[in-house]
Amino acid sequence: MRTSGEKKKTAAEISQKYGKTYHMPPEVTYDWVKKDCLEKAPIWCSVDLRDGNQALIDPMGLEEKLEFFQLLVRIGFKEIEVGFPASSDTEYHFIRALIERNMIPEDVTIQVLTQAREHIIRKTFDAVKGAPHAVIHLYNSTSVEQREQVFKKDKEAIKKLAVDGADLLKRLAERTEGNFTFEYSPESFSQTEVDYALEVCNAVLDVWHPDPSHKAIINLPTTVQVAMPHVFACQVEYMHKHLKYRDSVVLSVHPHNDRGCGISDAEFGVLAGADRVEGTLFGNGERTGNVDIVTLALNMMCHGVDSGLDFSDIMSIREAYERFTGLKVHERTPYAGDLVFTAFSGSHQDAISKGMAWMKEGKSGKRWDVPYLPIDPYDVGREYESDVIRINSVSGKGGVAFVLKEQFGFSLPAAMKEEVGYLIKGVSDRRHQELLPAEIYAIFEENYIKPRNIFQIPECHFRQERGIQAEVTLEQKGVKRVIRAQGNGRLDAVSNCLKIYFGINYELSVYEEHAISRGSSSKAAAYVGVKCVNGLSDTAQERPAPGSGSALAPVSADGKGRDESRFFWGVGVDEDIIKASIAALASAVNKLASEQHITQGREERIVEIISFIQNDYKNVTLEMLSEAFHLSKPYLSKYIGEKAGITFQELVKEERMKKARALLRQTNQTVEAIAAEVGYENVEHFNRLFKKNYGITPVQYRKQ
Repeated sequence: MRTSGEKKKTAAEISQKYGKTYHMPPEVTYDWVKKDCLEKAPIWCSVDLRDGNQALIDPMGLEEKLEFFQLLVRIGFKEIEVGFPASSDTEYHFIRALIERNMIPEDVTIQVLTQAREHIIRKTFDAVKGAPHAVIHLYNSTSVEQREQVFKKDKEAIKKLAVDGADLLKRLAERTEGNFTFEYSPESFSQTEVDYALEVCNAVLDVWHPDPSHKAIINLPTTVQVAMPHVFACQVEYMHKHLKYRDSVVLSVHPHNDRGCGISDAEFGVLAGADRVEGTLFGNGERTGNVDIVTLALNMMCHGVDSGLDFSDIMSIREAYERFTGLKVHERTPYAGDLVFTAFSGSHQDAISKGMAWMKEGKSGKRWDVPYLPIDPYDVGREYESDVIRINSVSGKGGVAFVLKEQFGFSLPAAMKEEVGYLIKGVSDRRHQELLPAEIYAIFEENYIKPRNIFQIPECHFRQERGIQAEVTLEQKGVKRVIRAQGNGRLDAVSNCLKIYFGINYELSVYEEHAISRGSSSKAAAYVGVKCVNGLSDTAQERPAPGSGSALAPVSADGKGRDESRFFWGVGVDEDIIKASIAALASAVNKLASEQHITQGREERIVEIISFIQNDYKNVTLEMLSEAFHLSKPYLSKYIGEKAGITFQELVKEERMKKARALLRQTNQTVEAIAAEVGYENVEHFNRLFKKNYGITPVQYRKQ
């Protein structure tokens, strides 16, 4: 984006920013150039209900998709990609409805899309159980851009992803009711080194071992169209000539239209050896769209080739398409646009009129040959009167995280984006409508900033004493309690107050902050992620809390621990970053407490006892507690067990282990020194206790 005052660049300067991102094959034969037309129709696969639907501002609901499916069947499609069942409940239930309502004709095969990820593949097979015949379409991206920028994996890792997915498809198909064909797409093929794409496809085929009676589909998508059509034809021809099991492979193309060459890519691709084309009615699809199968089929018809598809009533098909998708077919869209057979120019009208007279006189024989009209409008249900001769004066379609950042200034932590995205997408899915930025923010605010159904924190005070001492005022239904606890930093101390008061155990796993405005009224946003503690994380990374001077608890790279416990996220906004972070923590813990049906805090006495233990965990004894609280030791033991749910010794051990974990993360002290510092003179005893608690030794924990 150009900033104010920046000089506008010339076209020559702008062009220097770009270059070729496609790859020619190692050898180019150009055999496809020797053909001047298509002699038979390819296998057609409609992807309207998946690729087309996902590009809509308001994706279709269940009944709309069922009606659209029936339209595609009437047109004559024998292969129809019906969805990505793992992407949403609407997609999944639509596929189940097709199967359970027996809506799939015997000669029609449904196709479903799945990424090369195990849980997605498994849900995909669940969706197609009982289908008479289904194509399971596996894909993963292979281009240089995607490998380096998105997945950060090398060629071998990307190939392994494809091979592992192919292997799981094969194994699950053997255990799932139904008749399955496998399809593989090296997504972003148009920007992938062709010899590498071939290597990946052949590796997948080696897993599937197709034969002439059980063919596999290899689909080559111009996911982003970046080259002239003849380049794509050369890429397809190379794959056609070098694929293994070629007599057992249906070679498919899936062109997009970023450069406006989708039709040419498809036609040249078939000339170069492709057997099959995936596309949509009227070119609906992401960005500039998929290839338009209506245009492809009618292009063939005007060369005298039967496409196998029925577009004899193009206007009723167009009306249904516009109703289903909410999109409009442009007036100049080939064959179906309002104006494509229309002549306003006087000379054009004259030529058409004379040509029609020539036809009526039988001078053209049976072949259609009229100036300015490549096909007879009647053959697609158009009318001469309204569509051809008309008189005028010359006669004679962003991501959730992006919206939140760009519109409202919230830069979500990476580990939080998925949850927020699914939340917003779920609302949109249920409403079957687009969500405006204001609606997205309202959902975000309600779920992450405002949660206070259990408690509020109206006031906090801190002092420096053996770390940070926090004095937190908690308010529940108008009743206030003051809780005191110690921590490594302010947020940790506040967190310990909440743990002591509510008797919950969690790890402060993620903390991030940033400014969301500038100037004297600037505010900060803080993000807190907490996770219930049932075990330690497998792969730990450490993130500091504000004012703590230390790291928080371990968190895995994907925001989940070994026990795969759910994360609870909170967001706080304030001019004071400490207040913002406390607000974020309050939101997260409110959600956690609500999930666990914790609505009330502990009695004041047990809270004070636990605080006392926490402050002197290394030396505390039951005798000290008895003296401090003027209670007998037997009574204290029984009281702690009843109110805390664990014994006095277990409470002490819990605090010691918490401190030990912090020291292992934050310092280079030896295990022996740490054991002594937290109250265990015998290091072997400490090691045994640590491993019993967490399943790993202190040394292993530190290495994580």
